[in-house]
Amino acid sequence: MKVMIRRSDGALSAYVPKKDLEEPIVEIERDGLWGGWVKLANGWVLHLPDMAEDTRLPITVNARKTGGEEED
Repeated sequence: MKVMIRRSDGALSAYVPKKDLEEPIVEIERDGLWGGWVKLANGWVLHLPDMAEDTRLPITVNARKTGGEEED
């Protein structure tokens, strides 16, 4: 699914246009963000693609969702 990752006021958030859903990122598997999973405040776990550490935000990526509610 397409997900936009951005940083606002020092905090990371994820926006899912298909669901019109924006949630703060509350947990990150890796310090560098990319190539691991992130957990959103609503319980969703998104697996992000491998990207360079210096990738600029905001950016839209293809992420794989596991956990939380079922995807439509």
